[in-house]
Amino acid sequence: MKAQGKTIVVTGGGNGIGRELVLILLAKGARVAAVDISEAGLAETVVKAGANADRLSTHALSITDRISVEALPESVMAKHGQIDGLINCAGIIQPFVRLKDLEYEAIERVMNVNFWGVVYMTKTFLPILLGRPVAHVVNISSMGGFCPVPGQTIYGASKAAVKLLTEGLYAECIGTNVKVTIAFPGAIATDISKNSGVGPGKDEAMADGKAPKFKMTAPVDAAQMIVDAMERDAFRVMVGSDAAMLDKLARIAPKKAAEVIQKQMKDLLPD
Repeated sequence: MKAQGKTIVVTGGGNGIGRELVLILLAKGARVAAVDISEAGLAETVVKAGANADRLSTHALSITDRISVEALPESVMAKHGQIDGLINCAGIIQPFVRLKDLEYEAIERVMNVNFWGVVYMTKTFLPILLGRPVAHVVNISSMGGFCPVPGQTIYGASKAAVKLLTEGLYAECIGTNVKVTIAFPGAIATDISKNSGVGPGKDEAMADGKAPKFKMTAPVDAAQMIVDAMERDAFRVMVGSDAAMLDKLARIAPKKAAEVIQKQMKDLLPD
């Protein structure tokens, strides 16, 4: 689905990849409804949109609140008159601790945002999208959704759930006007740790001497890859060279892939 002239709802639009998705879609001539829990983050997105902000609406809410999500289409329609696409980008990580040390509160929070938030948004908007001439759903999973990351076991489980949810949705939408894409970002230079409330921002994390030594993809580059995939109706897209490499390795030698990630990430776990 080409972005120009379409109205696309983007969750996580107040920071990181989500914000860059909003800005790229606006630059391509789309109208965008940016959703985020942070009003301040959304306000900054509006500023960065500049002259394109007249085609941008912002909606501050938690995607874990099903009642608020179910009320969202009416608000978006009031602003834009139509809804043609949905990009589920909002997500959080867990504290970098082993499963045995992870509190249930943290487990439930990650699953609520990363899985149930996607379920609520998708179920709410899908009937509207099925009524459009052309429509698209993009769900953001993660490299951690197909390759285990120690210290992010629940995060990985939530993203693996998004993977299969999206693949099932793709199969269900065959023969309809709705196209479906699943994206798997690798390591992206965002403030996801800080925004998840589990650690420092990207600059501090990379400067503390503990960060894994691999190249990170810039958020704007990640967003561009995702939008390009949507516009060519791709089934799946690997976002970053690390995700592409591990995707191949995980299919050929899954045990080896798990060991490679463990070696890279072990210093982030407490002893």
